[in-house]
Amino acid sequence: MDYAAAILNRLPTTRRGTGFKRLLGKLDYLSEQQLDVIGHAYEIAAQAHEGQRRYSGEAYITHPVAVADILSDLFMDHQTIAAALMHDVLEDTPTGKEQLQQQFGEEIADIVDGVSKLDKLNFGSRSEAQVESFRKMMLAMVEDIRVILLKLADRLHNMETLDPLPAEKQRRIARETLEIYAPIANRLGVYSLKTRLEELGFRYAYPFRHRVLDRAVRRTQGNQRQIIGRISQRIEKSLKEAGITGTVRGRKKNLYSIYRKMARKQSSLSDIADVFGFRLIMENTDDCYRALGLVHQLYKPMPGRFKDYIAIPRVNGYQSLHTTLFGPNGIPMEVQIRTEQMDRVAERGVASHWQYKATDQQVIPPQARAREWLSSITELQAAANSEEFMENVKVDLFPDKVYVFTPKGDILRLPRGSTCVDFAYAVHTDVGNRCVAAKIERRLVPLRTQLENGQTVEIITARSAHPNPRWVNYVATAKARYSIRQYLKNLRRGEARDLGRRLLNQALRDTGSSLRKIPKDKMQATLDEFGLNNTNELFEQLGLGERLAPLVAKALLQAQDDSALPGERTPITIAGTEGMVVSYARCCHPIPGDPIMGYLSAGRGVVIHRNVCGNLGEFRKQPKKWIAVNWQPHIDRDFRIEIKVEVTNKPGVLADVAAQIGDADCNIEQVSVVEGEDEVAELLFSILVKDRVHLARVIRGIRRMPAVRRVLRTCA
Repeated sequence: MDYAAAILNRLPTTRRGTGFKRLLGKLDYLSEQQLDVIGHAYEIAAQAHEGQRRYSGEAYITHPVAVADILSDLFMDHQTIAAALMHDVLEDTPTGKEQLQQQFGEEIADIVDGVSKLDKLNFGSRSEAQVESFRKMMLAMVEDIRVILLKLADRLHNMETLDPLPAEKQRRIARETLEIYAPIANRLGVYSLKTRLEELGFRYAYPFRHRVLDRAVRRTQGNQRQIIGRISQRIEKSLKEAGITGTVRGRKKNLYSIYRKMARKQSSLSDIADVFGFRLIMENTDDCYRALGLVHQLYKPMPGRFKDYIAIPRVNGYQSLHTTLFGPNGIPMEVQIRTEQMDRVAERGVASHWQYKATDQQVIPPQARAREWLSSITELQAAANSEEFMENVKVDLFPDKVYVFTPKGDILRLPRGSTCVDFAYAVHTDVGNRCVAAKIERRLVPLRTQLENGQTVEIITARSAHPNPRWVNYVATAKARYSIRQYLKNLRRGEARDLGRRLLNQALRDTGSSLRKIPKDKMQATLDEFGLNNTNELFEQLGLGERLAPLVAKALLQAQDDSALPGERTPITIAGTEGMVVSYARCCHPIPGDPIMGYLSAGRGVVIHRNVCGNLGEFRKQPKKWIAVNWQPHIDRDFRIEIKVEVTNKPGVLADVAAQIGDADCNIEQVSVVEGEDEVAELLFSILVKDRVHLARVIRGIRRMPAVRRVLRTCA
């Protein structure tokens, strides 16, 4: 490579490292002009890092050269290689972004700056740092996916040179690699990076387990090496006789994949079917299916272990035929069959785009699927905090997939464990928000039904429907969880604003005024004093208990006397349908007909207690948070309450009491039994009643039973 030699000759003798020479030798897919840019980038990096050393004692420049070398294996473009050589220049040297822009252009400078920003984060705790670093990393991918590919290569070389660090730091970095970096590489389809990150992460995070499993696999490999050679020869011979051109490669599954499968299935190494396997690389898709039939003739296939990822690619663009066979002596072995292009995509994923983008303007599947995923991340970045963002995105980083069909025959890829609700939100957010029922293969099923491969799913919607808060407990996709939470947050804000308006209006009425009588300038002055933008924000804070209505009313009226007791205020009517900003205390379980009071709890809104509740003693220390409340007549809903029934302990008594409760048109939510002394047992029931009249009817019916000694309504 003459031009590469010319670039080396331009460098001072002290900077002609063997690492950079090897890198230039691998960049034969770039033009001379592009190699000039890379040579200049190396000069800038070598000069900037002059005199700097790594923990191992090596010159620091060896690190960026090694990162660039890793990216050259992915055939990345010259901008990414140049940025890799300079990726630590902004962080560790006086060089500024403007200087890089002037010399290399905005694109390279932005990639270097993007990587540097991922490392310049300061936080109060390590967990906070990891979460926010993860968020920044995912959003950096949205801007330019090359930033994260460079970061993955940077992490890989750091993992390869981890030995000089203390053991505790090694384990922390390794766990972070397994939890974040390897899954991102997997999600982008860059398996060559993913497997190396997993192997190194496993070795340093769990050194003892790694050694034990490595020894066991080596023993197995030693016993089977000759058998694998014979099987490869037999498959190659059969392909040749059938006139099919292809190559056969022996394959060993990486240790971390074996470890995860053993842990997930609670099985031993001997039970893992694909520790060893074969990869058949064919010329075209037709030959792949012909080769599949051929290997099924040579060896008996294992039932239920065939997967066609060519017809239905994985979400990251991966395509291949997978089948598990019974080899000689019953040895299970996995065979993967794919074309050369599919193999390239499997190893490089989204990175395979750059090698061919100059000649092929059509976006290849991994690039398209990566962009589709990244566009979904932009929807999630509005999450309330970094922890919620991380929770949402990590759901998509571990995508054990299930493939289902819409009624029109379109394929949707969802994580395993997805429900009909996940399917609805995958179709469209509005479909998810309005779904009321689902059909699988034309049969009605509950919305929480988990989906299986190949099913056809139809969602039934209604305009008046809205998300159920309980859906969050069983959905499996980030989009569904985020959409439900956003809807509920907006719903809660709306309910809080309505309640806050009522509370403030009630407080003003107690002083002979009302919201209508408050001048606009007086309202605006009060909002400015509180640092709020509009009245909706004020009402929302009042409804959520973050501000007290009497104090806001005083500020609006500029009143002098604020000593009125809550009991002197006009009660607010509770209808039992206020939703998420009015809740009922679990300590005393108030029901319609009970004398009650309200307590403003910050963030929860109004919590309703019975007047006889034992916890009110603490609340009396904060009289301004009391709210006078009463029940609206004829409330049509059920309220939870707890009763304790003392009975003679004999067979069938629990069933008899439960039947009596059911006869009183009352649902039982929960029951527990506590055995007492002298053949007496306590039955604790959690039941749903309409009001005190309904409860009285239930208790009277229970008291009439011969085995019942006493019935009590529980209260704190």
